[in-house]
Amino acid sequence: MNTYSVTTCRFCLPGRWKTLWVTFVLLLICSGSRSAVATELAMLQSLTPEETTAEVSEVVVRKNERRMFLMAGDEVLRSYRIGLGDNPSGHKLYEGDERTPEGEYTLDWRNANSDFYKSIHISYPNEKDRELASAWGLNPGGSIMIHGLPNDAEGMEFAYLGLDWTDGCIAVSNQEMDEIWALVSDGTPIRILP
Repeated sequence: MNTYSVTTCRFCLPGRWKTLWVTFVLLLICSGSRSAVATELAMLQSLTPEETTAEVSEVVVRKNERRMFLMAGDEVLRSYRIGLGDNPSGHKLYEGDERTPEGEYTLDWRNANSDFYKSIHISYPNEKDRELASAWGLNPGGSIMIHGLPNDAEGMEFAYLGLDWTDGCIAVSNQEMDEIWALVSDGTPIRILP
């Protein structure tokens, strides 16, 4: 389980860990990283007590609705408006088709230093995806992620939100990506529906 998991919320940590976290925050503030600290604290303060103790059991994406849901069993913990690939209808068939895949996958690893504001990898392609692409003599592609905005989008965020602009990934705002990063553990299943 990663250090940002729901069950290890910084506000729920035992005294020793809470003291270490406060020390870390103070060091960041003193080193001039006020904006990063402010973003992290705002995200944590926006979580309800139920969200800090409920574990995300699954992520569900409904492509036609452009919505992504963080689920705890049958309960929706969070809902986000998403952007998809430039060609969003249908299942991803090959690299470069700019479609977002459909099916059941796993969120299997994350990258804090990606070309976009944080990214969590979706385990596409699975064996079925590889077989389908191979039958057509095509490469299924990969590197499908949930991520925030491009790192160079500062001041232009409005130009991305609510639009399909990725090459097949699932995009959210940077603030929403901070929440997802904190609430979703590696190994969480993701179901992407048409």
